[in-house]
Amino acid sequence: MTAQLEVEGRRIELSNPDKSLYPDDGYRKRDVAEYYRSVADVMVPHTRGKPLTLRRFPDGIGSGGFFQKEASDYFPDWVRVEAVPQRGAAGAVHHVVLDDAATLLYLMNQACLEFHIVLSTVEDLEHPVLVVLDLDPPEGVPLPELRGVVRLMCERFRDAGLSPRVQATGGKGFHVAAPLRGERGFDEVRAGMRALAEQAVRDEPDRLTVEQRKDKRGDRIFLDTNRNAYGQTMIAPYSLRARPGAPAATPLDLNELGRVAPQSYGLANMARRLAQKEDPWAGLEDTRYGSDFPHPDKHD
Repeated sequence: MTAQLEVEGRRIELSNPDKSLYPDDGYRKRDVAEYYRSVADVMVPHTRGKPLTLRRFPDGIGSGGFFQKEASDYFPDWVRVEAVPQRGAAGAVHHVVLDDAATLLYLMNQACLEFHIVLSTVEDLEHPVLVVLDLDPPEGVPLPELRGVVRLMCERFRDAGLSPRVQATGGKGFHVAAPLRGERGFDEVRAGMRALAEQAVRDEPDRLTVEQRKDKRGDRIFLDTNRNAYGQTMIAPYSLRARPGAPAATPLDLNELGRVAPQSYGLANMARRLAQKEDPWAGLEDTRYGSDFPHPDKHD
């Protein structure tokens, strides 16, 4: 059984539309397709031009899935694929680049539930246009405390000359992100973000950590700067997560933070949210509005 989707003049055959992808919630493939159709206008501007890593679940989230970087050879020729050189290895990985709604729905038909993007564009892979701090709380951290750390890190972003934006990850925590002009390389941007996080830890060592090993973090919130490296990814805005309830990564206004949890929005209510509110990250992809991330020495 199939269903037809008409997207931007392309016809996509939605295979097995009644297949259960979120079995505990009753969400079928057709429900996920409708979700991605509804968010395409706000999601695609954030993915456009950026190499993509897919997370696919052919048998639903209860059966495990897999990450895919190399584009499948059966993808149609209208799906954009670009070669991305590997650091420290020969050759390149041929990533899909999600530039339009038709590609989004085609990939969803391949049971892609999660879309992960790098922080640079294929036009200049070495210079990120986004910097991201991932706030990863351990079990048991009260939500008000996590929100307080988000606000604290937003203040530190501003002190560093950055324009902070917040995203509920659809997982355990939040992202604090900021647009960049793409003038500094990954190594320098990552060093600057690491210095900013380390200063926050020095000021609040009982509450925050940059410790990589989970067994050394204790009950502290992990300030993860690792996504700011060449080839690393973040969850794309408005991407669903492969978690019970089908939550989604959701850009927020900071003044919403007091009433939002990391999984407040998703398949069940995103359409209603977008009908009432514009994308808080609209225009973020325009590097003219980004900052020139300071050299790490400026945080000493």
